[in-house]
Amino acid sequence: MAHEVTVTGYGVQTAFGEGADALRRGVFAGVPAFRPTTRFDTGPYRTGVAAAAPGDSVEGWALRDALRRCGSAALGMAGLGVGAGAAMFLGVAGDHRSVTRYWRGAGGSVAVSPGGGSDDGCGSVVAGRAHAAKPQMSEPRAPIGALNAPESDRFADAVPARLAEVLGDGLGLTGPRLTFTNACVASAAAIIHACRLISSGRLDVAVCAGGYLVEEETFGKFDSGRALSRDGVVRPFSADRTGLLLGDGVAAVVLESAEHARRRGARPLASVVGWGAATDAHHIAQPHPEGAGLARAAQQALRLAGDPDGASLDYVNAHGTGTKYNDGAETRGLRAAFPKWAESIPVSSTKSTTGHLLEAAGVVEFVITMLALLDGVLPPTAGYGAPDPECDLDYVPNEPRPADAHRALTINAAFGGANTALVLERP
Repeated sequence: MAHEVTVTGYGVQTAFGEGADALRRGVFAGVPAFRPTTRFDTGPYRTGVAAAAPGDSVEGWALRDALRRCGSAALGMAGLGVGAGAAMFLGVAGDHRSVTRYWRGAGGSVAVSPGGGSDDGCGSVVAGRAHAAKPQMSEPRAPIGALNAPESDRFADAVPARLAEVLGDGLGLTGPRLTFTNACVASAAAIIHACRLISSGRLDVAVCAGGYLVEEETFGKFDSGRALSRDGVVRPFSADRTGLLLGDGVAAVVLESAEHARRRGARPLASVVGWGAATDAHHIAQPHPEGAGLARAAQQALRLAGDPDGASLDYVNAHGTGTKYNDGAETRGLRAAFPKWAESIPVSSTKSTTGHLLEAAGVVEFVITMLALLDGVLPPTAGYGAPDPECDLDYVPNEPRPADAHRALTINAAFGGANTALVLERP
């Protein structure tokens, strides 16, 4: 017998701040969080804009700390304390800042060239990033207390599996731990794994979390790939879209079987009634042009939810990166997943306000989708301008929309052709 999967707690942090009210003021109001970032020298890059929290809040070991705060908030809302037998499933790529600074000389074993890069002995600069302009590296600056910390601690947060252990221990969880590193579907994959184990009766409770805070290593890679918006605005599904922008995002959710929640008197916030994952392996970075993998993942989730044609869906939280290739392919994928109902189901991209949260996108957008059901408000696609003939669905442009939504689908995609889908239902 399949066990019902419920959500009993969550914690969330974005550039708007911590908690649901911060999301309501930002995401649900359609107010983008993009601003010039001062966390590192953005002079060499094509854009200096991100949805990063004000100030240099990523200093120290903030990713670890933010994950712990969100996990603690989720457990507190769920009414679970230290010693809970919950599993810890984490979607994260690790904290790259220690590695970046090591290669710039902060680790003490790499010579720093006058231009700020490291000299490889052949007169070339090893910058750790590619850029059309001459590489100019910001001065190395070690994290607070990092240079006085033991060597094993200084770089441990760059190892994703280590973060899961640290987080599980810090939250007092005694269940198994597992880290997912499959890029922008990582935290959604963590949720799907938990759903499978809970539904099959192999697990009662899991804390699923994900995190990414804007840092220079990944920022430089996206800039080198010319994926970042040139004018500091993200316009998903709009004809004038020019790319994505990165953003801070950390969240954790508590999932448990409905029976377990009832036994301890916990109040379910929502149910996860469907999940799916599929890989189309079309291209290392570009999605399948027809959204084939995304359609298969959504169809899996809908079949499991008992609604193979999508008739019961009231909202779709799209991946919606605002890039040339994603948005048209995603639109075609949604049409393939539920052809009869695609034109009547509202679809929006909250990356238009939060930015792309990479490994954290799945779990943060899971929380946003759940709030849409609980609050009766659909978050808009901010920045939407001229319609694109390839993107011809209802994208909830620019303004929030009241809606008595009962079921919603949230989808994510990643490099390599990975796709995930989750169906949430209001109690």
